[in-house]
Amino acid sequence: MAVRGLRKLYGGDAHEAQALLAQGVSKEEILARTGCTVAIQDVSFEVRRGEIFVIMGLSGSGKSTVLRCLNRLIEPSAGSVVVDGIDVTRADTRRLLEVRRGKIAMVFQNFGLLPHRTLVHNVEYGLEMKGVDKATRRAKALHALGLVGLQGYADKLPRELSGGMQQRVGLARALATEPDILLMDEAFSALDPLIRKQMQDELLDLQARMNKTIVFITHDLDEALKLGGRIAIMRDGAIVQVGTPEEILTQPANDYVRAFIQDVDRTRIITAGTIMKRPEVVTHPKDGPALAVKRMRELGSSTLFVTDLQRRFLGLVHIEDALRLMGENVHDLGRILRTDVPTTTPDTPLAKLVSVAASTRIPISVVAEDGSFQGIVDRASLLACIAGEVD
Repeated sequence: MAVRGLRKLYGGDAHEAQALLAQGVSKEEILARTGCTVAIQDVSFEVRRGEIFVIMGLSGSGKSTVLRCLNRLIEPSAGSVVVDGIDVTRADTRRLLEVRRGKIAMVFQNFGLLPHRTLVHNVEYGLEMKGVDKATRRAKALHALGLVGLQGYADKLPRELSGGMQQRVGLARALATEPDILLMDEAFSALDPLIRKQMQDELLDLQARMNKTIVFITHDLDEALKLGGRIAIMRDGAIVQVGTPEEILTQPANDYVRAFIQDVDRTRIITAGTIMKRPEVVTHPKDGPALAVKRMRELGSSTLFVTDLQRRFLGLVHIEDALRLMGENVHDLGRILRTDVPTTTPDTPLAKLVSVAASTRIPISVVAEDGSFQGIVDRASLLACIAGEVD
Protein backbone atom coordinates (compact mmCIF):
# COMPACT_ATOMS: atom_id res chain seq x y z
CA MET A 1 0.00 0.00 0.00
CA ALA A 2 1.35 3.40 -1.02
CA VAL A 3 -0.15 6.62 0.38
CA ARG A 4 0.86 9.90 -1.22
CA GLY A 5 -0.05 13.49 -0.32
CA LEU A 6 -3.23 12.57 1.55
CA ARG A 7 -5.33 15.50 2.78
CA LYS A 8 -8.73 15.88 4.39
CA LEU A 9 -10.41 19.27 4.82
CA TYR A 10 -13.80 19.98 6.38
CA GLY A 11 -16.08 22.96 5.73
CA GLY A 12 -15.20 26.48 4.61
CA ASP A 13 -13.44 27.32 1.38
CA ALA A 14 -11.57 24.09 0.65
CA HIS A 15 -10.05 25.42 -2.59
CA GLU A 16 -8.44 28.38 -0.86
CA ALA A 17 -7.39 26.18 2.04
CA GLN A 18 -5.61 23.81 -0.36
CA ALA A 19 -3.70 26.74 -1.83
CA LEU A 20 -2.71 27.99 1.61
CA LEU A 21 -1.56 24.50 2.62
CA ALA A 22 0.69 24.41 -0.43
CA GLN A 23 2.23 27.68 0.80
CA GLY A 24 2.97 26.16 4.21
CA VAL A 25 0.36 28.18 6.14
CA SER A 26 -0.54 26.67 9.53
CA LYS A 27 -3.84 24.89 10.04
CA GLU A 28 -4.82 27.48 12.70
CA GLU A 29 -4.37 30.35 10.25
CA ILE A 30 -6.20 28.43 7.53
CA LEU A 31 -9.16 27.96 9.86
CA ALA A 32 -9.18 31.66 10.69
CA ARG A 33 -8.92 32.78 7.05
CA THR A 34 -11.11 30.21 5.31
CA GLY A 35 -13.27 28.57 7.96
CA CYS A 36 -11.80 25.24 6.80
CA THR A 37 -10.61 22.60 9.28
CA VAL A 38 -7.49 20.73 8.19
CA ALA A 39 -7.89 17.20 9.55
CA ILE A 40 -4.90 15.66 7.74
CA GLN A 41 -2.27 17.34 5.60
CA ASP A 42 0.18 15.87 3.09
CA VAL A 43 0.35 12.43 4.71
CA SER A 44 2.60 10.04 2.80
CA PHE A 45 3.87 6.58 3.72
CA GLU A 46 4.19 3.03 2.40
CA VAL A 47 3.08 -0.14 4.14
CA ARG A 48 5.18 -3.16 3.30
CA ARG A 49 3.58 -6.51 2.62
CA GLY A 50 3.36 -8.58 5.80
CA GLU A 51 4.24 -5.82 8.28
CA ILE A 52 2.32 -4.25 11.14
CA PHE A 53 2.44 -0.53 10.44
CA VAL A 54 1.27 1.51 13.43
CA ILE A 55 -0.07 5.05 13.15
CA MET A 56 -0.12 6.71 16.55
CA GLY A 57 -0.81 10.09 18.03
CA LEU A 58 -2.87 11.90 20.61
CA SER A 59 -6.59 12.55 20.26
CA GLY A 60 -7.21 14.91 17.35
CA SER A 61 -3.91 14.13 15.62
CA GLY A 62 -5.72 12.77 12.55
CA LYS A 63 -4.72 9.12 12.83
CA SER A 64 -8.22 7.62 12.60
CA THR A 65 -9.11 9.98 9.75
CA VAL A 66 -6.10 8.70 7.83
CA LEU A 67 -7.20 5.10 8.40
CA ARG A 68 -10.72 5.77 7.14
CA CYS A 69 -9.36 7.48 4.05
CA LEU A 70 -7.47 4.31 3.15
CA ASN A 71 -10.71 2.51 2.26
CA ARG A 72 -12.70 5.71 1.62
CA LEU A 73 -15.03 5.43 4.58
CA ILE A 74 -13.99 9.08 4.60
CA GLU A 75 -13.47 10.71 1.22
CA PRO A 76 -10.01 12.32 1.08
CA SER A 77 -9.79 15.87 -0.25
CA ALA A 78 -6.55 15.15 -2.12
CA GLY A 79 -3.86 12.54 -2.54
CA SER A 80 -3.80 8.88 -3.52
CA VAL A 81 -4.01 5.46 -1.87
CA VAL A 82 -2.73 2.68 -4.13
CA VAL A 83 -3.39 -0.98 -3.29
CA ASP A 84 -2.08 -3.61 -5.72
CA GLY A 85 -2.04 -1.07 -8.51
CA ILE A 86 -5.55 0.24 -7.79
CA ASP A 87 -5.88 3.89 -6.78
CA VAL A 88 -8.62 3.58 -4.18
CA THR A 89 -9.21 7.34 -4.12
CA ARG A 90 -10.21 7.32 -7.80
CA ALA A 91 -11.98 3.97 -8.00
CA ASP A 92 -15.61 3.89 -9.15
CA THR A 93 -18.32 2.38 -6.95
CA ARG A 94 -17.96 -1.14 -8.35
CA ARG A 95 -14.18 -1.23 -8.02
CA LEU A 96 -14.32 0.31 -4.53
CA LEU A 97 -16.71 -2.44 -3.40
CA GLU A 98 -14.32 -5.04 -4.78
CA VAL A 99 -11.44 -3.52 -2.83
CA ARG A 100 -13.46 -3.37 0.40
CA ARG A 101 -14.79 -6.90 0.05
CA GLY A 102 -11.68 -8.62 -1.22
CA LYS A 103 -8.55 -6.66 -0.36
CA ILE A 104 -9.17 -4.57 2.75
CA ALA A 105 -11.03 -5.44 5.96
CA MET A 106 -11.55 -3.31 9.04
CA VAL A 107 -11.64 -4.06 12.77
CA PHE A 108 -13.34 -1.38 14.85
CA GLN A 109 -12.77 -0.21 18.40
CA ASN A 110 -16.35 -0.93 19.52
CA PHE A 111 -16.41 -4.43 17.98
CA GLY A 112 -19.36 -3.59 15.66
CA LEU A 113 -21.09 -6.92 16.25
CA LEU A 114 -24.74 -7.50 15.41
CA PRO A 115 -26.34 -8.34 18.79
CA HIS A 116 -29.12 -10.55 17.39
CA ARG A 117 -26.77 -12.80 15.40
CA THR A 118 -24.71 -15.67 16.77
CA LEU A 119 -20.95 -15.45 16.57
CA VAL A 120 -20.70 -17.62 13.49
CA HIS A 121 -23.38 -15.55 11.76
CA ASN A 122 -21.52 -12.37 12.71
CA VAL A 123 -18.32 -13.75 11.22
CA GLU A 124 -20.18 -14.87 8.10
CA TYR A 125 -21.58 -11.39 7.49
CA GLY A 126 -18.88 -10.11 5.17
CA LEU A 127 -18.93 -13.32 3.15
CA GLU A 128 -22.70 -13.12 2.95
CA MET A 129 -22.41 -9.61 1.49
CA LYS A 130 -20.01 -11.00 -1.11
CA GLY A 131 -22.57 -13.62 -2.15
CA VAL A 132 -20.60 -16.62 -0.93
CA ASP A 133 -22.73 -19.77 -0.64
CA LYS A 134 -23.91 -20.85 2.80
CA ALA A 135 -21.76 -23.96 3.17
CA THR A 136 -18.57 -22.18 2.13
CA ARG A 137 -19.12 -19.15 4.31
CA ARG A 138 -19.96 -21.37 7.32
CA ALA A 139 -16.72 -23.30 6.85
CA LYS A 140 -14.69 -20.09 6.49
CA ALA A 141 -16.38 -18.53 9.52
CA LEU A 142 -15.69 -21.55 11.72
CA HIS A 143 -12.07 -21.58 10.55
CA ALA A 144 -11.71 -17.88 11.40
CA LEU A 145 -13.21 -18.42 14.85
CA GLY A 146 -10.67 -21.17 15.37
CA LEU A 147 -7.83 -18.84 14.37
CA VAL A 148 -8.74 -16.44 17.17
CA GLY A 149 -9.25 -19.15 19.78
CA LEU A 150 -13.05 -19.27 19.82
CA GLN A 151 -13.66 -22.87 18.85
CA GLY A 152 -16.92 -24.07 20.38
CA TYR A 153 -18.44 -20.58 20.68
CA ALA A 154 -20.06 -20.46 17.25
CA ASP A 155 -23.65 -20.48 18.52
CA LYS A 156 -23.17 -17.96 21.33
CA LEU A 157 -24.57 -14.44 21.15
CA PRO A 158 -22.26 -11.41 21.58
CA ARG A 159 -23.80 -10.50 24.95
CA GLU A 160 -22.61 -13.84 26.33
CA LEU A 161 -18.98 -12.93 25.80
CA SER A 162 -16.44 -10.70 27.51
CA GLY A 163 -15.10 -7.61 25.80
CA GLY A 164 -11.90 -9.38 24.80
CA MET A 165 -13.82 -12.28 23.29
CA GLN A 166 -16.07 -9.88 21.39
CA GLN A 167 -13.00 -8.21 19.95
CA ARG A 168 -11.77 -11.61 18.81
CA VAL A 169 -15.06 -12.07 16.95
CA GLY A 170 -14.55 -8.73 15.23
CA LEU A 171 -11.07 -9.85 14.19
CA ALA A 172 -12.40 -13.22 13.00
CA ARG A 173 -15.02 -11.47 10.88
CA ALA A 174 -12.28 -9.47 9.17
CA LEU A 175 -10.08 -12.54 8.66
CA ALA A 176 -12.94 -14.63 7.22
CA THR A 177 -12.96 -12.58 4.02
CA GLU A 178 -9.25 -13.37 3.58
CA PRO A 179 -8.21 -9.76 2.98
CA ASP A 180 -4.75 -8.67 1.93
CA ILE A 181 -4.82 -5.75 4.37
CA LEU A 182 -6.32 -5.38 7.85
CA LEU A 183 -7.18 -1.90 9.14
CA MET A 184 -7.45 -1.86 12.94
CA ASP A 185 -8.80 1.34 14.49
CA GLU A 186 -7.94 1.54 18.21
CA ALA A 187 -8.98 -2.11 18.23
CA PHE A 188 -7.91 -2.81 21.82
CA SER A 189 -8.37 0.56 23.51
CA ALA A 190 -11.82 -0.29 24.95
CA LEU A 191 -10.46 -3.33 26.78
CA ASP A 192 -9.19 -3.64 30.34
CA PRO A 193 -5.38 -3.44 30.59
CA LEU A 194 -4.83 -7.16 31.19
CA ILE A 195 -7.18 -8.21 28.37
CA ARG A 196 -5.60 -5.60 26.13
CA LYS A 197 -2.14 -7.08 26.72
CA GLN A 198 -3.47 -10.55 25.96
CA MET A 199 -5.02 -9.33 22.72
CA GLN A 200 -1.74 -7.70 21.71
CA ASP A 201 0.08 -10.98 22.31
CA GLU A 202 -2.56 -12.91 20.39
CA LEU A 203 -2.34 -10.51 17.46
CA LEU A 204 1.44 -11.00 17.31
CA ASP A 205 0.97 -14.79 17.47
CA LEU A 206 -1.64 -14.62 14.72
CA GLN A 207 0.62 -12.42 12.61
CA ALA A 208 3.46 -14.90 12.96
CA ARG A 209 1.17 -17.57 11.47
CA MET A 210 -0.70 -15.54 8.83
CA ASN A 211 1.73 -12.76 7.86
CA LYS A 212 -1.00 -10.22 7.11
CA THR A 213 -0.42 -6.60 6.17
CA ILE A 214 -1.85 -4.60 9.07
CA VAL A 215 -2.35 -0.87 9.62
CA PHE A 216 -2.96 -0.42 13.34
CA ILE A 217 -4.15 2.82 14.97
CA THR A 218 -3.39 3.58 18.61
CA HIS A 219 -2.82 6.48 20.99
CA ASP A 220 -0.74 4.28 23.31
CA LEU A 221 3.02 4.43 22.78
CA ASP A 222 3.72 1.17 24.60
CA GLU A 223 1.22 -0.59 22.34
CA ALA A 224 2.80 0.99 19.27
CA LEU A 225 6.29 -0.06 20.32
CA LYS A 226 5.14 -3.60 21.06
CA LEU A 227 3.17 -4.21 17.85
CA GLY A 228 4.75 -2.01 15.22
CA GLY A 229 7.37 -3.12 12.75
CA ARG A 230 7.39 0.58 11.90
CA ILE A 231 5.57 3.46 13.53
CA ALA A 232 4.27 6.74 12.11
CA ILE A 233 3.79 9.43 14.76
CA MET A 234 1.20 12.09 13.93
CA ARG A 235 0.65 15.60 15.23
CA ASP A 236 -1.90 18.17 14.03
CA GLY A 237 -2.82 16.11 10.97
CA ALA A 238 0.75 15.56 9.79
CA ILE A 239 3.28 12.75 10.20
CA VAL A 240 6.31 13.95 12.15
CA GLN A 241 8.34 10.74 12.07
CA VAL A 242 8.26 7.24 10.60
CA GLY A 243 10.65 4.60 11.89
CA THR A 244 11.18 1.31 13.65
CA PRO A 245 10.62 1.25 17.42
CA GLU A 246 14.39 1.47 17.96
CA GLU A 247 14.71 4.40 15.54
CA ILE A 248 11.90 6.24 17.30
CA LEU A 249 13.57 5.72 20.68
CA THR A 250 17.16 6.35 19.68
CA GLN A 251 16.73 8.94 16.91
CA PRO A 252 13.67 11.09 17.74
CA ALA A 253 13.00 13.52 14.88
CA ASN A 254 12.16 16.54 17.05
CA ASP A 255 11.31 17.75 20.54
CA TYR A 256 7.70 16.56 20.20
CA VAL A 257 8.78 12.95 19.61
CA ARG A 258 11.46 13.30 22.27
CA ALA A 259 8.84 14.37 24.81
CA PHE A 260 6.56 11.55 23.67
CA ILE A 261 9.12 8.84 24.44
CA GLN A 262 10.74 10.25 27.56
CA ASP A 263 8.99 7.91 29.99
CA VAL A 264 9.34 4.73 27.94
CA ASP A 265 11.25 1.79 29.38
CA ARG A 266 13.92 1.79 26.69
CA THR A 267 15.38 -1.55 27.76
CA ARG A 268 12.26 -3.39 26.59
CA ILE A 269 12.62 -2.07 23.02
CA ILE A 270 16.29 -1.34 22.35
CA THR A 271 18.26 -4.46 21.53
CA ALA A 272 21.79 -5.66 22.06
CA GLY A 273 22.54 -5.08 18.39
CA THR A 274 21.82 -1.36 18.77
CA ILE A 275 24.32 -0.58 21.52
CA MET A 276 26.97 -3.25 21.00
CA LYS A 277 30.56 -2.31 20.31
CA ARG A 278 32.87 -4.09 17.91
CA PRO A 279 35.93 -5.10 19.94
CA GLU A 280 39.42 -6.12 18.99
CA VAL A 281 39.75 -9.89 18.53
CA VAL A 282 42.36 -12.52 17.84
CA THR A 283 41.80 -15.31 15.37
CA HIS A 284 42.33 -18.98 16.14
CA PRO A 285 44.32 -20.85 14.90
CA LYS A 286 46.14 -18.10 12.96
CA ASP A 287 47.10 -15.99 16.01
CA GLY A 288 48.94 -17.11 19.11
CA PRO A 289 49.40 -16.00 22.73
CA ALA A 290 52.13 -13.46 21.95
CA LEU A 291 49.85 -11.47 19.65
CA ALA A 292 47.01 -11.79 22.16
CA VAL A 293 49.19 -10.35 24.95
CA LYS A 294 50.38 -7.53 22.69
CA ARG A 295 46.84 -6.51 21.83
CA MET A 296 45.63 -6.72 25.42
CA ARG A 297 48.46 -4.47 26.58
CA GLU A 298 47.70 -1.97 23.81
CA LEU A 299 44.03 -1.95 24.80
CA GLY A 300 44.70 -1.88 28.54
CA SER A 301 42.54 -4.97 28.90
CA SER A 302 43.01 -8.25 30.73
CA THR A 303 40.84 -10.24 28.32
CA LEU A 304 40.47 -10.62 24.56
CA PHE A 305 37.80 -12.26 22.45
CA VAL A 306 38.63 -15.11 20.10
CA THR A 307 37.04 -16.09 16.78
CA ASP A 308 37.88 -18.59 14.07
CA LEU A 309 38.86 -17.66 10.52
CA GLN A 310 35.18 -17.20 9.60
CA ARG A 311 34.74 -14.87 12.59
CA ARG A 312 32.61 -17.41 14.44
CA PHE A 313 32.74 -16.79 18.17
CA LEU A 314 34.87 -19.24 20.17
CA GLY A 315 35.35 -17.61 23.59
CA LEU A 316 37.93 -15.42 25.28
CA VAL A 317 41.44 -15.59 26.74
CA HIS A 318 42.89 -13.98 29.89
CA ILE A 319 46.25 -12.28 29.85
CA GLU A 320 47.59 -14.45 32.69
CA ASP A 321 46.83 -17.61 30.72
CA ALA A 322 48.37 -16.17 27.56
CA LEU A 323 51.57 -15.19 29.44
CA ARG A 324 51.78 -18.69 30.86
CA LEU A 325 51.52 -20.20 27.37
CA MET A 326 54.28 -17.90 26.15
CA GLY A 327 56.51 -19.04 29.02
CA GLU A 328 55.81 -22.66 28.03
CA ASN A 329 56.57 -21.83 24.38
CA VAL A 330 53.10 -23.11 23.38
CA HIS A 331 51.33 -21.31 20.55
CA ASP A 332 47.87 -22.90 20.58
CA LEU A 333 45.27 -20.46 21.98
CA GLY A 334 42.81 -23.34 22.12
CA ARG A 335 44.63 -24.55 25.23
CA ILE A 336 43.51 -21.51 27.26
CA LEU A 337 40.24 -20.68 25.55
CA ARG A 338 37.44 -19.96 28.02
CA THR A 339 33.97 -20.73 26.68
CA ASP A 340 31.89 -20.17 29.84
CA VAL A 341 31.17 -16.55 28.91
CA PRO A 342 27.79 -14.78 28.69
CA THR A 343 26.40 -14.52 25.17
CA THR A 344 23.26 -13.15 23.57
CA THR A 345 21.78 -12.49 20.12
CA PRO A 346 21.59 -9.09 18.39
CA ASP A 347 17.78 -8.89 18.72
CA THR A 348 17.65 -9.54 22.47
CA PRO A 349 15.99 -6.65 24.39
CA LEU A 350 18.35 -5.08 26.88
CA ALA A 351 15.90 -5.74 29.73
CA LYS A 352 16.89 -9.41 29.49
CA LEU A 353 20.57 -8.53 29.85
CA VAL A 354 20.45 -6.41 33.00
CA SER A 355 20.65 -9.34 35.43
CA VAL A 356 23.37 -10.98 33.32
CA ALA A 357 25.48 -7.81 33.31
CA ALA A 358 25.03 -7.46 37.06
CA SER A 359 26.38 -10.95 37.70
CA THR A 360 29.58 -10.79 35.65
CA ARG A 361 32.46 -8.42 35.04
CA ILE A 362 32.92 -9.77 31.51
CA PRO A 363 31.13 -7.95 28.66
CA ILE A 364 28.28 -9.90 27.08
CA SER A 365 29.21 -11.29 23.67
CA VAL A 366 26.68 -10.70 20.88
CA VAL A 367 26.56 -13.70 18.56
CA ALA A 368 24.34 -14.08 15.49
CA GLU A 369 22.35 -17.23 14.73
CA ASP A 370 25.08 -18.43 12.36
CA GLY A 371 27.62 -18.19 15.19
CA SER A 372 29.36 -15.09 13.86
CA PHE A 373 30.71 -12.66 16.44
CA GLN A 374 28.89 -9.32 16.17
CA GLY A 375 30.19 -7.36 19.16
CA ILE A 376 29.91 -6.89 22.91
CA VAL A 377 27.59 -5.15 25.35
CA ASP A 378 29.39 -3.81 28.41
CA ARG A 379 27.98 -2.39 31.62
CA ALA A 380 28.72 1.20 30.64
CA SER A 381 26.72 0.93 27.41
CA LEU A 382 23.82 -0.76 29.21
CA LEU A 383 23.72 1.92 31.91
CA ALA A 384 23.87 4.66 29.28
CA CYS A 385 20.87 3.16 27.54
CA ILE A 386 18.88 2.96 30.76
CA ALA A 387 19.74 6.62 31.39
CA GLY A 388 18.56 7.54 27.90
CA GLU A 389 21.98 8.45 26.57
CA VAL A 390 22.10 6.13 23.54
CA ASP A 391 23.34 7.93 20.44
